[in-house]
Amino acid sequence: MSRSGKISSVVVFDLDDTLYLERNYAISGFRSVAEWAKANLGIEGLFDVAWAQFLRGDRSRIFDAVLRSYDLEPEPEVVTAMVSAYRNHLPDIALEPDVLAWLAEAPSGLGLAIITDGYREAQERKIAALGLPSLGFDPIFVTDIWGRECWKPHERAYLAVHEHFGLSPQDYAYVADNPRKDFVTPNALGWHTIQILRPERVHQFDSPSTGYSAGRQIVTFSELSVALGQIGQDPGRIDK
Repeated sequence: MSRSGKISSVVVFDLDDTLYLERNYAISGFRSVAEWAKANLGIEGLFDVAWAQFLRGDRSRIFDAVLRSYDLEPEPEVVTAMVSAYRNHLPDIALEPDVLAWLAEAPSGLGLAIITDGYREAQERKIAALGLPSLGFDPIFVTDIWGRECWKPHERAYLAVHEHFGLSPQDYAYVADNPRKDFVTPNALGWHTIQILRPERVHQFDSPSTGYSAGRQIVTFSELSVALGQIGQDPGRIDK
């Protein structure tokens, strides 16, 4: 989908749990790791073990815990290979239906961009699997291209969007899910900020302080056009 005409305002999106469900990426990744483990370690049923661990919310060093559940020592080279199988697989994921419906009605004068954290190779595979460039998202910034130190809330990607479009701060909105890192920088830059609260999102965090909170909250993209209705006005003068 190409977008033509003069760009008068821009909506910038996060990727994970904003445009698609991150849990679906985890399912896809665990299936790939399970195939690797069956072929290389001779163990069956790894997907069920990893998914149960994920659902419990215990996601730190998840493959170490999975290997121990099979009475296997999590040797560093084995864990590294499992992580590689997870990050480098071709994801079986899709945009949420409400995203597709909103994109079909988005005006041509509205610029669409993406700022996303995560390891570069994994995020680029997600972007390709979702077909985002063909849907009019341009630019797409994976913050890892500048190094981990430039992951959100670092301002580098936000300023790169500013440079790309050259509009005033109030002409931008950022739509994302995680109040611990997504909104504090665009708030400081004078952007509009919108938090999407998908019920199945992975990170269900509270905002650590007022400056980290989004100006508005929505549950589905069917509410997004209304939330964007005052883009172009000073966010500080809009009722929240």
